[in-house]
Amino acid sequence: MNLNSPNLGKNTHFKPRTIRPMGVSALYGLVGVGDSLLAVDTLRGFLLKIDPKTDNATVVNPDLTLSFRDVTGLAIWDDTLWFTRGSEVYICPQAIQGNSIVNLEPQLFVELPDVVTGIAVWESTLYLACDRIGSILVYSQTTRQEITRFHSPGIGVENLTIKQEELWVCDREEQTVYCLERGTGETRFSVLTPFESPSGLTFYTDIETGEEVLYVAYAGDELYIRDNPNSYEQFELAKRDRTFIHPLYFHYHESEHYATSNGYLIEMSYVEELEPLDAVYIDDLEWRIALPSNTKRQKVLEISPIGLPFREEVEDGEKVAVFRFNPLTSRERLIFGWKALLEVRSIKYQISPRQVENIPALSPDFPEKYLVDDGNLAMNTSIVKDAAQAAIRNETNFLRQLLSIRNYVYDQLSYSLTSKIENPDVVLKRGIGSCGEYVGVLLALARLNGIACRTIGRYKCPQFADRRGVPLEPEYNHVWLEFYIPGFGWVPMESNPDDIQEGGPYPLRFFMGLAWYHIEIGKGIRFQRLTNQGVDVDREKVSVGTLAINHVRFTILDELPAI
Repeated sequence: MNLNSPNLGKNTHFKPRTIRPMGVSALYGLVGVGDSLLAVDTLRGFLLKIDPKTDNATVVNPDLTLSFRDVTGLAIWDDTLWFTRGSEVYICPQAIQGNSIVNLEPQLFVELPDVVTGIAVWESTLYLACDRIGSILVYSQTTRQEITRFHSPGIGVENLTIKQEELWVCDREEQTVYCLERGTGETRFSVLTPFESPSGLTFYTDIETGEEVLYVAYAGDELYIRDNPNSYEQFELAKRDRTFIHPLYFHYHESEHYATSNGYLIEMSYVEELEPLDAVYIDDLEWRIALPSNTKRQKVLEISPIGLPFREEVEDGEKVAVFRFNPLTSRERLIFGWKALLEVRSIKYQISPRQVENIPALSPDFPEKYLVDDGNLAMNTSIVKDAAQAAIRNETNFLRQLLSIRNYVYDQLSYSLTSKIENPDVVLKRGIGSCGEYVGVLLALARLNGIACRTIGRYKCPQFADRRGVPLEPEYNHVWLEFYIPGFGWVPMESNPDDIQEGGPYPLRFFMGLAWYHIEIGKGIRFQRLTNQGVDVDREKVSVGTLAINHVRFTILDELPAI
């Protein structure tokens, strides 16, 4: 099922693009009106008619901006405009005439006990998102009474739109768009958005071509360097509003239980700058560096060497670049590595707890690989054993066990960069951990509960999808987890990014999901190894860190439709 991925090579007048109206601060709500989009700048109270092909925006309520301040939800049915502000729902009858807004006289339709952040309308039925109570309320337009309510699919501020029998929801904190059954509220599938803080969504059909695209509005802020001549430090770090509208491409692979969304063509370069810190002489050294993996969301189009040629080998199903030095000495000064051309997309798995009630047992080779302490996990210490039991309590369902473990770790730890990676027993006592330490604790607790899992990484592309052709360098490396569900396969879980607030609730965006900027390298194997005649070099005597400094660079070349 691919409802809206455009054929980017097709010669038509319509090509979805990022829409950046000038002079606006925070776009919320989103609806289509003829060949235009309608959105609210909630800070200024502008109701804006926006041309998606030119970015031109017209304020259609110049005398009514106070009435539209703090508005978050917009909807249109027939000739009527609906909007939400605080706990109130307003109606503007006969506001729409063709492509024009002809009559804006807001009338209070209903006031609810809770704040309403989004609205969708289908015939005489209203759908109202209320994040404080975690519900989508279904109201009758005729009686102005609640008919039923659905559980909100996410934990954050949500906005709504409708497409036939589907209710679509975007959630700011979850960075996710959900497709729900309009009649039952059941989630059919969900996809990650390429940017943070989605604030509105709508399906738009180009009048000329009939092509349809799902547009999502985003509203947040960004850091920038401010040139302040009146300050002692002329250049200072500041924040500014950032808002825009961008097409969301998606494809639901229902039979394979996952959905993909916006992808990017990325060039990634990894090099080692050889500069030994200590005296060293090693005959016949092979320097092995893992290469990017081919997965359901990541495709390797091309690999080429940098600085030195390498031999490509396969290790446990993963490709490795092998550089040979005969000998390697302290006098060597080289730059070597690889460059990869990648297609990378966001992925979100659609597996529910009831689907894993009767999963088969692990294959015989899995326990010795993925249920053991193979990397200083301190699984035999009392603090780690006690934590493994406390994390799941009496839960027996596989997915709920793993989610309970994740939430327990989030409750126990706070994120911080640390100078080195400590074992899980030390991290649990300290209550603070880096991403690698979160991974260690999660691995230990999951494996003690019989859940096969492994470390995955190694880098994230800087999250600037709109900066094409500009070299981007990550500040540090990053690791996360994959856990194995018999009958389904390996599924990702981020280690710490969803630990966003003390005590929860915690988002589920990266539980069984990865964003486009995650780069999977050497799944299940070590990223780098030094070997001599097939045997690992003693890391106590010489290590990669004492021999070289690494450099990583990403360049985003183009945006791709989901497949």
